[in-house]
Amino acid sequence: MKRIIVIDGGPRKRMNTAQLLQRIAEGAKSAAGDIEIKTVRLYDFDYKGCMSCMACKLKGRASNICRFKDGLAPILEEIARADGLVLGSPIYFGEVTGQMRSFLERLVFPWLSYNDYSLTAPKRMPVVLVETMNGTPDRNNSNSFGSMEYCITSALGEPLHIVAYNTCQVAKYDSYELGGFSEDTKHKWRNEHWEEDLQRAYEAGKRMAEEIIDNKQ
Repeated sequence: MKRIIVIDGGPRKRMNTAQLLQRIAEGAKSAAGDIEIKTVRLYDFDYKGCMSCMACKLKGRASNICRFKDGLAPILEEIARADGLVLGSPIYFGEVTGQMRSFLERLVFPWLSYNDYSLTAPKRMPVVLVETMNGTPDRNNSNSFGSMEYCITSALGEPLHIVAYNTCQVAKYDSYELGGFSEDTKHKWRNEHWEEDLQRAYEAGKRMAEEIIDNKQ
């Protein structure tokens, strides 16, 4: 059975990033019911970024899968055998979350050869990158997935981007010290754009599943 791994790098289980990733999973299922979709929430696991143990670079035993044993190890093994990968994160201070960055270090460093600086994953596969943020299309400081996006593109293939702008952090702004935001403006944007964001996520999942099916045939 073909499998898509969805990595949720956000801390909240039912907020913006999680909702978009759920729609991607639903879109993939709509295209092919026999594709398994597994969602992994990074905040549920105990792990660190690259430990610089260099086990993946040992002569005669080099590996393009991280060999450090902790809670992340089985997930990295599953991704190596997967047929599609979805990575989602809210943007904090212009970057993906610390959990996502640490995950990406563990995912990507074993792909990198220090002999010729090539990047080789266990297998190439379609990728979707999902970002949610406070910024708007004309005013945002997002660095997206940063240098890791280059590595992902080189090793897996050109990713598809889903970006949701000006998302709501909370339902009731007057319950928090968030005076820099207008609740009315936030909810107006959401009413105008959120369903479109969800639909784009759904279509991205459907497209990924269709690509996997086409490659299978």
